[in-house]
Amino acid sequence: MSESLPHATRAMNPQSDEYPEFEAVGGDWGKIVTEVEELGEEHIVVNLGPVHPATHGVLRVQLELDGENVKEARAATGFLHTGIEKSMEYRTWQQGVAFATRMDYITPIFQEVAYCLAVEKLLGVTDQIPQRASAIRVLLMELGRINSHVVAIGSLGNEMGGTTMMTLGFRAREDLLRIFEDITGLRMNHEFIRVGGVLEDLPEGGIEYIRELLPKVRNTLSEMEDLTMQNPIFKLRHVDVGVSPLSSLMALSMTGPSVRAAGLPWDLRKTQPYCGYEKYEFDIPVADKADAYNRVKVRYAECYQSLRICYQVLDELERTAGEPVMIADGKLAWPAKLSISADGQGQSPEHVKDMLNDSMESLIHHFKLVTEGFRVPAGQVFQMIEHPKGLLGVHLVSDGGTRPYRAHFRDASFNNLQSLAVMTEGGLLADVIIALANIDPVMGGVDR
Repeated sequence: MSESLPHATRAMNPQSDEYPEFEAVGGDWGKIVTEVEELGEEHIVVNLGPVHPATHGVLRVQLELDGENVKEARAATGFLHTGIEKSMEYRTWQQGVAFATRMDYITPIFQEVAYCLAVEKLLGVTDQIPQRASAIRVLLMELGRINSHVVAIGSLGNEMGGTTMMTLGFRAREDLLRIFEDITGLRMNHEFIRVGGVLEDLPEGGIEYIRELLPKVRNTLSEMEDLTMQNPIFKLRHVDVGVSPLSSLMALSMTGPSVRAAGLPWDLRKTQPYCGYEKYEFDIPVADKADAYNRVKVRYAECYQSLRICYQVLDELERTAGEPVMIADGKLAWPAKLSISADGQGQSPEHVKDMLNDSMESLIHHFKLVTEGFRVPAGQVFQMIEHPKGLLGVHLVSDGGTRPYRAHFRDASFNNLQSLAVMTEGGLLADVIIALANIDPVMGGVDR
């Protein structure tokens, strides 16, 4: 046994150059405690979540802290897992829309469009989709982009203690959801985009209703921008917070507003157009640094560009009134003819009467297409679209049957969450909330 005097030596941990270890030799624990207190070390691990308003869903973040400084941040997902992708493999191709729409519940239309574009590519009918149907898809996606961004910015304000920001954001969202309800019959989880086109044309007076509400949305956006972008408190909490260089964003497969805030004008609507985006005039907003302030700035600018696209689409829809919104191929076209009345959306009474009284063949075809579905040639496809949060990818594999052999989604929020450590480590605990809200993850899409 050592006969050395009681003492404590401060040795470096071989696993880290930052955290000291204390080695007790024949010792006096009281002396060691006193020495630790003198050094002022306070190294703790904190759980943020798994239920926390700043996470936009159910997320657990493990934070290793040295006082108020974040030494390590790890995101733990899986709390909202629903098995959507596996469930899609046991339903018909058309029924897959009902699952896809429920992933990122803030932006349901984007999942619906991406999935249907992928199925249409497998079928080889992309060029047969009516232009009016593609225009309606673009309109709904751009309205959904604004909706996603105002929820992100409003939630960010609320998480900082600025409830007014959330109130304004949800005021704009309410106007947008009224438009969605008028067109699709539902505020969320619409199941409106179908393989071959869209479920139904715009309702009578729908274009005038949209033109009436869009200026209100623009005014609310301007009001939110006035409250934030030149506000000294907002700038102190966002400028140079959650910074991540473009090189790290690329290494971590980040896409969306963060990449454009770093100065890269990468947007699939320009680089790989779909749904006729090449026909519309719009710009890709960029900034010079990927910090929290510029991410918000880019989102505001994207909202104004989306409004610009919406007005162009409305002009096109006025020119193409009466044109079909579903593919002409009767073996693929969804046979339902819906109408919206005071009690919601349902089958058009005229369509039901025609099937039951006048056309037994239509009734049989309707039954087979809804219950059995159509067959998709064997093969695989990967389809990408520009989601409000970044790149949304859909990988589908067909074995020639009436349902997917494999369905997998590349959700933007899932990949973007990888950047949380880069944004927060070395910063303060209070900045973790800002960085996380700036990533704007929706956990329904992350966990799927």
